[in-house]
Amino acid sequence: MKKSSADIIREYGPFPGVEHVAGVTFDGSHVWFATGDKLNALDPDSGKIVRSIAIPAHAGTAFDGKHLFQIAEDRIQKVDPKSGRVLSTIPAPTSGSNSGLAWAEGSLWVGQYRDRKIVQIDPETGAVLRTIESNRAVTGVSWVDGALWHGTWEDEESELRRIDPRTGEVLERIEMPPGTGVSGLESDGGDRFFCGGGKEGGKVRVIRRPKQAPARK
Repeated sequence: MKKSSADIIREYGPFPGVEHVAGVTFDGSHVWFATGDKLNALDPDSGKIVRSIAIPAHAGTAFDGKHLFQIAEDRIQKVDPKSGRVLSTIPAPTSGSNSGLAWAEGSLWVGQYRDRKIVQIDPETGAVLRTIESNRAVTGVSWVDGALWHGTWEDEESELRRIDPRTGEVLERIEMPPGTGVSGLESDGGDRFFCGGGKEGGKVRVIRRPKQAPARK
């Protein structure tokens, strides 16, 4: 298993009136992050919030290329980012334990903090398609280059993990500095991860993604 220390290359925030960062996603231009009662669009170049959508936003956030998805307690909202309208909702897998959220392969992937799982669900119905077990509390979830990553945050220790989506085996660990949390997690599709800092005064951090060896054919 590969192991390294996090290379934090930028930090955004704290932001006025923001106490907690939950879900994080990236739409190709802006980093969207959830702060309880709204979704905020952050310009990663200027570091400024350029727009907010007032909807319940308690946990994970995802983007499918057209729509945003946002966990709000026991449901997942499908949101039009242009108008800010909630177009539909589906039930979240469990109430109270849902944390991270990602979009990949036509499905939503939900991190479950207390249950230590990642659940693949149907984005139209919420039906559970697959469950991946973890041995640590799961926060943010992200797919990039065919690899499944998730954040952990337990006993004041946080890290990013690349896991085998078939078995849940941990393939790589990136340790965060002591006292640094990871809530939401998303890749920009390149060499950056965007990580929510939980209750650290509303921060979003950028962590360099390690180069990944090509998959064996």
